[in-house]
Amino acid sequence: MRWENLTVESGGHSRAADAALFGADAVVSRTFDTPEFRGITFHEVRARSIINRVPGASRMPFEWTVNPYRGCSHACVYCFARRTHTYLDLDSGLDFDSQIVVKVNAPELLRRQLGSRRWQGEHIAMGTNVDCYQRAEGRYRLMPGILSALRDHANPFSILTKGTLILRDLDLLVQSAEVTDVGISVSVGFTDPELWRTVEPGTPAPERRLDVVRTLADHGLGCGVLMAPVIPFLSDHPAQLRATVRAIAAAGATSVTPLVLHLRPGAREWFMAWLAQHHPYLVRRYERLYADGSYAPKWYQRRITRQVHDLAREYGIGPARAGMPRRIQPPEPPEPTVTESTQLTLI
Repeated sequence: MRWENLTVESGGHSRAADAALFGADAVVSRTFDTPEFRGITFHEVRARSIINRVPGASRMPFEWTVNPYRGCSHACVYCFARRTHTYLDLDSGLDFDSQIVVKVNAPELLRRQLGSRRWQGEHIAMGTNVDCYQRAEGRYRLMPGILSALRDHANPFSILTKGTLILRDLDLLVQSAEVTDVGISVSVGFTDPELWRTVEPGTPAPERRLDVVRTLADHGLGCGVLMAPVIPFLSDHPAQLRATVRAIAAAGATSVTPLVLHLRPGAREWFMAWLAQHHPYLVRRYERLYADGSYAPKWYQRRITRQVHDLAREYGIGPARAGMPRRIQPPEPPEPTVTESTQLTLI
């Protein structure tokens, strides 16, 4: 690791002399001897900036993000953000799942930056790198302060999550939607319980995530579903796609956006190791399908998008519409939509 003189004491903490990596004054590393955090180390830092500009070459449909955490205990084997842990001299596999960086001053820092004359009140996306409602949020409770700051400045924002913990902040989301544009999406790529247990071992079950969609809808907060990732040869059979879209529609989602698995460096190696262990007969097929790079061939992506759109119309979610979320207007939910498949990356 690039943190010199850093040691970890179980149940306690230690200080690092060199925390320049985070632009912080100190790093405190903690472990907690509780079942939900066993095997995870939290590195608490005080960041110097919390609103991040998305690189110009990115495919993301937004320009600014807020990420209170780095690393993610959801442990999704396909997560594109795995490579970012290598910038910390940590590995993109087990370290990404178990070495979590916590920006403990994120709420106060965001409030200060939102109040700056330089800030123009642009849309802020959250959960597009790692999940802001991952397990650590239950202990550190950074999101209530973040949402309060965005609400008080009437700053538009969106959240993408696999976490059910978002319902803890339901009142703040409703209050925010009364003063600014709020977009909420839940990621549910498939409903197969056996696949979920091995490929997304640290996440709430798909049906629990769909309960989040249902609860948000009941409170006048329209919620879309990013059907992501659709995993070739494991969750892309027509019957599987039908079951997933049917469940999404039944939960009251306002939109469904299918996204095919993509395998960037860092994630690719970890996913392929998982594939070789759990589905070795598929390794050669994946090598051929992803021979040209990180993304599945266009013909395959178009086929999945077409199938999901057809199913969405059948189950009453449609027609297709692209773009950023509009302001939520409780109590009347927005018209159901299906957004075109993009290369928006998920955790």
